[in-house]
Amino acid sequence: MKLYSYKQIQEIEAASLEERGTSMVELNATLGAEAAEAIADVLAECGCKPVVFAGPKRCGAIALSAAKKLVKKGKRPRVYFFNIRGTSARPDTLAARDAYLAECGAEGLEEVTGNFSMPELSSRDLVVDGLFGSEIEGPLGGAYQALVRRINESGARIVAIDMPSGLPADGAPGLINRNIIHADLTLAIGVPRLAYFPAENAELIGQWQTLDAGYSRKAAADMPVGYYLIERKQVRRILSPRHPDSSKADYGSLVIFAGSYGMMGSAQLATRAALRSGCGKVTCHAPRCGYFVLQTAAPEALFEADPGDVYLRDIELRHNYSAVAAGPGIGTNDATIDALEAFLKVANANSRAVVLDADALNCIAMRPTLLDYIPVMSILTPHAEEFDRMFGTQPGSDARLAKAIEVAMFHKIVIVLKGHHSAVVRPDGKVCYNPTGTAALATAGTGDVLTGLIAGLMAQGLSSELAASAGVYIHGMAGQMAEKTHGSYGVTAGDVVDNIGRAINSIMN
Repeated sequence: MKLYSYKQIQEIEAASLEERGTSMVELNATLGAEAAEAIADVLAECGCKPVVFAGPKRCGAIALSAAKKLVKKGKRPRVYFFNIRGTSARPDTLAARDAYLAECGAEGLEEVTGNFSMPELSSRDLVVDGLFGSEIEGPLGGAYQALVRRINESGARIVAIDMPSGLPADGAPGLINRNIIHADLTLAIGVPRLAYFPAENAELIGQWQTLDAGYSRKAAADMPVGYYLIERKQVRRILSPRHPDSSKADYGSLVIFAGSYGMMGSAQLATRAALRSGCGKVTCHAPRCGYFVLQTAAPEALFEADPGDVYLRDIELRHNYSAVAAGPGIGTNDATIDALEAFLKVANANSRAVVLDADALNCIAMRPTLLDYIPVMSILTPHAEEFDRMFGTQPGSDARLAKAIEVAMFHKIVIVLKGHHSAVVRPDGKVCYNPTGTAALATAGTGDVLTGLIAGLMAQGLSSELAASAGVYIHGMAGQMAEKTHGSYGVTAGDVVDNIGRAINSIMN
């Protein structure tokens, strides 16, 4: 799915209205009816009383249309329509107000034209935030800022229409979160906004779902973008069905350089994940101390002993593998860094893409010259701290993403920025966000699982970009499945491994 800037969404919407011969007033009414259905679902779940705050712009029009539909459903919302001085509202918002009055009467609707007395709100209320959506470009003014703070502090559940009020659609670093609505659910108009994905905005957006705005397929397809959302149907196309006459030789071979004394868990998690990915043959190259660990934890994999007893001293390809990964649990011993440097120089000379994670990234951070030897189309999978160690401390996720785009384009590599919505940054500068995942993945070892999964997909013939995108999607889905069984507190990395096959099966079928 393409992700658009707010200006691009406006252009698509204008083209769509012209193509369909529909007015903005009619579209707002349709979106309001859809929003009311989503709000009614939340009300049925929580048993709260609805309170609607409608602003003077387009978001307010949709909120008023939603309130009208809620009245017809018997929900009897309290509605506050902000039309300061009686002149601030747009014509389509006034049309929505008039439609509400014509069908529902004035009872329950208060039009705010001057001073406003804040109603009492509590956890028994459901606030519908229709104050300001994508139209806002900067921080809220004083009175609206105070209103937003009161809503946030009330304990009420909050459903935001389009955007939580105070947060621009394209994001804006440096805003104060307490001056922005903290939504439990955000209803995206047409497509999710770019501001939904930075980690800092997670507590503002909450969950999100999309309202069908009926955008013109042609206008949407013709609009060039740099951001995408990974979708299940795309991953399904990437994962080819298996032929009944195939053998392990048809699904590639992978070697993973992993492990050190006390860190063999990382090696076995990455190895087991690669096996679950469907890779035909997986070899783990590890120090000698890991022999019994790997042969016991992953008997389906081959074990290749390093000359080192407790850490890697020789990272060298002994066979012609389909894919290579390095990093989980290898440590940052000087001999290991030397071995990694020698390996990267050979791989770079042979244009051999590799997957680098965990301690491989820490080794690079300790010896930055290694960056120059990373082969083109290699995949790096850092979390925020690992990224900052390699490329300098970043003030926030927006800055980190910008730096990742710069690095990916300069070195012609793929960077997977792991997080709430992991971002796959491609060598052409384009970014693919992952929608799957759960807080249950915030546990040790899940990054090693992702490394083995992505490398296993590469071994089966997927390009670096496709393996990274499919890998993060499957990984997140496996985490969600594990959470259903063990709860968000009880999931371990091994549980994620055990659900990789189920996740792939679900996607394929």
